[in-house]
Amino acid sequence: MMSQGVDPQADPATVAASLTAEATALEGRLRQLREAVHVVNTRIASIAESLQTLHGIATTHGGGGRRSGSPDDAHPRG
Repeated sequence: MMSQGVDPQADPATVAASLTAEATALEGRLRQLREAVHVVNTRIASIAESLQTLHGIATTHGGGGRRSGSPDDAHPRG
């Protein structure tokens, strides 16, 4: 993703400085994205743990029966 404003015939030092600045910006963005992925992974793990807990509670309290919104609700037995 080379900057649009860099002339390919430009001074090599200018091109190097431009590419260095762009690399620094990309590294910063990569760091942000890695942090965001970490946050999402942490939330997924937390939600999975909560769902497992809820499933355990539902199982111990006899919640294993038919639930509203289940596929069986679409075809009532008559």
